[in-house]
Amino acid sequence: MAKLHVPVEWNGRTYHADLQNGHCLAIPLDHTHPQPNAYHAPLYEATPVKAGDWIGDTREGAAVNFFNVRINPHGNGTHTECAGHISKERYSVHESLGDGFWIAQLISVYPTTQDDGDKVIDKLEWDEGVEALIIRTLPNYPDKMFRHYGGTNPAYLDASVTGKMAEAKILHLLLDLPSVDREEDGGRLSAHKAFWQYPEAPRLDATITEMIYIDNMVSDGLYLLQIQMPAMELDASPSRPYIYPLR
Repeated sequence: MAKLHVPVEWNGRTYHADLQNGHCLAIPLDHTHPQPNAYHAPLYEATPVKAGDWIGDTREGAAVNFFNVRINPHGNGTHTECAGHISKERYSVHESLGDGFWIAQLISVYPTTQDDGDKVIDKLEWDEGVEALIIRTLPNYPDKMFRHYGGTNPAYLDASVTGKMAEAKILHLLLDLPSVDREEDGGRLSAHKAFWQYPEAPRLDATITEMIYIDNMVSDGLYLLQIQMPAMELDASPSRPYIYPLR
């Protein structure tokens, strides 16, 4: 098998992206198994079409599988969203994401416990020039693959941190939490707004990807990032981020 190593020029150095040893950061959704959930959204569901006596399931005698799918991108697992998530304007994540690959840095961090019990990421450092940040919160338990976050007040980011990301021209933020903001914050959405610089100067080419999962075997460091998703004209879409080590 040919070795698929692609040269990448960044910050005056040549790296090689190892395309044979990538890591998927998306949580697979399976309606027959436990699945992650946030904001008490209806669970992801896949059901065969029924038309009279015909059922679109090969296990029921059909020649093909023919399923309807119900999904809430924000509540049913890994998803990518754009500024349209918080704006009155109908911005599309399909248009915002565009195409291509980005230099990303994976950073593991313990949220800081505040006096009120909230767990907040209020400090974060990254290499100058990276285009995307991937945040793995610690401790990193595998139950993130099927955890129900509703009513648990999970960890979130301080708006000062996402504001610095915008200043540093970080285009894509990925994290293993259900939201960059507090679960209940009275509608302020300060971390979202700081990252997208909304409403003053909306960054329409910037995205946030939430509810990823990063296995502990994946080391912190630099990666080549690709975000795959369906071409949906919505503020958010289910997505499949993929990262490739940079050597």
